[in-house]
Amino acid sequence: MSDSHILVDRPQQAPGVLTIRFNRPEKKNAITTAMYRRMAAAVEEAGADPVIRAVLFLGTEGCFSAGNDLADFLAFAETNPTEPPAAFVFLKALALCEKPVVSGVDGLAIGIGTTLNLHCDLTFASDRSLFKTPFVDLGLVPEAGSSLLGPQAMGQQRAFALLAASEGFSAEEARAAGIVWKVVAPDQVEPQALAAAARLASRPAEALKITRDLLRGDRTGLLARMDEELYHFTERLKSDEARAAFQTFLKR
Repeated sequence: MSDSHILVDRPQQAPGVLTIRFNRPEKKNAITTAMYRRMAAAVEEAGADPVIRAVLFLGTEGCFSAGNDLADFLAFAETNPTEPPAAFVFLKALALCEKPVVSGVDGLAIGIGTTLNLHCDLTFASDRSLFKTPFVDLGLVPEAGSSLLGPQAMGQQRAFALLAASEGFSAEEARAAGIVWKVVAPDQVEPQALAAAARLASRPAEALKITRDLLRGDRTGLLARMDEELYHFTERLKSDEARAAFQTFLKR
């Protein structure tokens, strides 16, 4: 994979902001192992660099991310992996990120394209966005700590609808559920998300960090839930049920 599938930038018009952009539009920004590694490195870079004071995730026009690249994931499962998948390494880095995280979502936000936003402090979504997590449909279970963060953010029934029943949420439904901050026109997603990230980057950094830590609370429980999800996710990934669901999806 070319690094061009994940674009990492420090926009001059937004000092202190690191942007991480999905850039694989021909595959609806489906995320491969290499892309996860690139994003994990970028999040860790942001955490280690005092110049970076906010992180912004973006997609391409009409698509944030269609989630995991299923062919890549199926190949991973068939190797009988002994190490955590690159997706988990990225998600753990994101969960531990001490800088504010903003996202701008336009269009499809599937699987991790949805759950990633549970780790964001502000999410801007276009009015044509769709949030959906077809984990169970694929014989899998939720990831990214979403089984903990989802009910906390939106309540038990909305979380069940999204994470277990695979119901799709419109941008307004996602806003009502507490996983989107503002719904805007498609051409306003990126400029408004970037402006918000720039404002956060300009705030007193230590006061903002303490406030964010107070709001998010101790991460021990979140990390433990992510480990638990990973165990079940990895086991399900090897299951006949998941393999059959993957093959059916890939034949579409």
